[in-house]
Amino acid sequence: MSRPHPRRPEGRTHGWRALAVALPALLAAGVTGSAMATGALAVGLRIQDRPVDFTTSSLYGTQYGAAVVDQETVRPDGTPGSVRVLRMGFADGVLNGLCLSRRQQIGGATYTLLLTLGDDDPRSWEIRTRNTVLDLRNATGELDMDGVVDLNVNGADVRTVKDPAGAYVPNPLGAPQHRFGIQARYAKFDRITGTAQDFQIPGLLTTPRLKLSVKPGSVACPAPAAPVGTPGTP
Repeated sequence: MSRPHPRRPEGRTHGWRALAVALPALLAAGVTGSAMATGALAVGLRIQDRPVDFTTSSLYGTQYGAAVVDQETVRPDGTPGSVRVLRMGFADGVLNGLCLSRRQQIGGATYTLLLTLGDDDPRSWEIRTRNTVLDLRNATGELDMDGVVDLNVNGADVRTVKDPAGAYVPNPLGAPQHRFGIQARYAKFDRITGTAQDFQIPGLLTTPRLKLSVKPGSVACPAPAAPVGTPGTP
């Protein structure tokens, strides 16, 4: 008499399928990470080539700069092109939660790669970043700038990060001459929902939690919650 096959644990088949989908999607997204250290995950983050949707409860940064630039892209037919974006940069920043959502076509089906960072506490700005660069296509939310704020400055004159000798790096955003630019000592964005053409944190990002998941179909990040209180100094 043959023995009945043992029942597989619920969800195992779906788990392997999700894993098979996640691997190429993860490579396409371009996320890299390092090991856990002192309870926080330290990573470098770079997502490029295709737009990524994002939400955050709050982003607060020092030495904020922005400039209009032309970002290289690939058209749907595969030919090279460009898109005009607002490139923003922070020397140092803190975020109150962050979700990135990117759709991927695999085998003729649509999947969504969801990357969530941080905790669920609206009172904490638990994610810390250094040398953040964001190519923004569109966004909605609330913006507050403080310190010395200059609007419509030459984009090529914007300053964000310093070199090892302590001098500001010239034109860190790579803006052409005579493009619209913004310079502020501090900038705080609340309840942001937007689309970025390129998302880079090549310096350092620390977060207490990072979760990667793959969902069938087109899935959006949850609407950002309103932050509570004010952030600490980056």
